[in-house]
Amino acid sequence: MDIEKVKEFIKILEQSDLKKLTIREKDSELTLEKEDTHQVHSVSVPAAAPSVHQTAQPASQEKAPEQKAGNFITSPMVGTFYKRPGPDQKNFVEVGDKVEKDTVVCIIEAMKVMNEVKAGQSGVVQEILIEDAHPVEFGTNLIRIV
Repeated sequence: MDIEKVKEFIKILEQSDLKKLTIREKDSELTLEKEDTHQVHSVSVPAAAPSVHQTAQPASQEKAPEQKAGNFITSPMVGTFYKRPGPDQKNFVEVGDKVEKDTVVCIIEAMKVMNEVKAGQSGVVQEILIEDAHPVEFGTNLIRIV
């Protein structure tokens, strides 16, 4: 199985709600599975073909030179960060806003699909770390809350 195909399947799995993906091609089989830590591991079990083993680690988080106090809301996928639902609408959150666990704080667009990102915890928005319409990677710090 071509390594570029494997990389594409990893991206597809990372950007979806699927937990496991199995691909069979001729005499080889590729199984990709998400762990709770959002890491993706892939293992190929070919029949009479050379084995392919690929482990995808999450992209390193963008960190400020000085670590500030608080918790970070991170990107769950590779895509484009948007602060607001549409060009002529207000931002989901602003610095100083109180958020709850289920508050939508931004959108990550991946493959023309708009994915809402929720705060995941209660707190007050201290800093929005990414500019609107800026590309982000998996694990990128987006918003700091306390």
